[in-house]
Amino acid sequence: MSKFNVMETGAVPIKAWTRGVPIQDAAVDQLVNVARLPFVHKHVAAMPDVHWGLGATVGSVIPCKGAIIPAAVGVDIGCGMCAVRTSLTSHDLPESLAELREGIERAVPLGAAINQRLSGPAKQAWEGEFAEGYAWLEEVYPKVVPKKRHPSYMLGSLGGGNHFLEVCLDEADRVWVMLHSGSRGIGNNIGRAFIELAKEDMRRTRVNLPDRNLAYLPEGTEHFDDYVEALTWAQRFAFVNRQIMLDRVLGVMRKLFKPFTTEKEAVNCHHNYAVRERHFGADVWVTRKGAVRAGEGEFGIIPGSMGARSFIVRGKGNPESFLSCSHGAGRAMSRTAAKKTFTVKDHVAATEGVECRKDEGVLDETPGAYKDIDAVMAAQDDLVEIVHTLKQVVCVKG
Repeated sequence: MSKFNVMETGAVPIKAWTRGVPIQDAAVDQLVNVARLPFVHKHVAAMPDVHWGLGATVGSVIPCKGAIIPAAVGVDIGCGMCAVRTSLTSHDLPESLAELREGIERAVPLGAAINQRLSGPAKQAWEGEFAEGYAWLEEVYPKVVPKKRHPSYMLGSLGGGNHFLEVCLDEADRVWVMLHSGSRGIGNNIGRAFIELAKEDMRRTRVNLPDRNLAYLPEGTEHFDDYVEALTWAQRFAFVNRQIMLDRVLGVMRKLFKPFTTEKEAVNCHHNYAVRERHFGADVWVTRKGAVRAGEGEFGIIPGSMGARSFIVRGKGNPESFLSCSHGAGRAMSRTAAKKTFTVKDHVAATEGVECRKDEGVLDETPGAYKDIDAVMAAQDDLVEIVHTLKQVVCVKG
């Protein structure tokens, strides 16, 4: 039995997996605005972590025939998760994990101020995969060029906000490394540049929209084709960026702990991206804005928060969600509201047992700022099955 609620919009409906999970009125308004666009195919799918975003809600899946909405993809193009299980158990970890956290913070550049030298796997990846595409971007769209730091220096760096690196334990006491990051400053620049180009195109062609951030690029136009090329480049950049960081964290652990092995393949999945897929008899551009692909048998990652459980999941291939599931717990309140609501004392209590920052600088990321991950998982048990349940013991925030 399907677990979604249906909202009629006067155009295509909204199918929302939000039973038992609160949804903001502002998010509903955004979903309705998207559903009324003339190129949306069949319906809009809202995941249980859905909340207000720029133009389109975070936690939504938007299938479009012949168009892409750059603001729906967002500015952190290719943002997603990566995780791998090791042969270590909790018994192999020291009583204090401060040294491990400090080692990770030294090995992986955090925040915006990145001054690392390009070397090793990052240099090889840049020269082998990304330099040529970036040269094209520099020439054709100079606005995407960062003013300060070359994007090659961003490979293998975390960023800030809700991006994180974690060491976790699963239900069998096995140690995992898990992380969340995207395409860094270059993806942000690409996103912003094409959002503005889409808005300019809408003004020039006098297209009226319920929200100017829903400006779209029609398929076959120059800006559409260039956006797809830039989008594909940024999504690959984000994917490789996560792989490099994962290897760096594992390198720290190999210096501190006994020899160990890892699973043959890590789970590495986007949750802010657009891709060409076929659904309900049509080829469409599917934008997953805060959503993970959950095709039958496909693995994904759904994180909780700094103090809550996370999940490795296997997709059930539900066609009604366009083979998708949530990308996390979803914010229950804005960053500003969280900072006003919670104290450092609240945060310390909420992250008890986790080696992490416990200061004012991360109050916007405290667990209480997010929805209940258990309610979110219960609302989508027709979309995914839980394979592993993880609880962090170390959390590094940018």
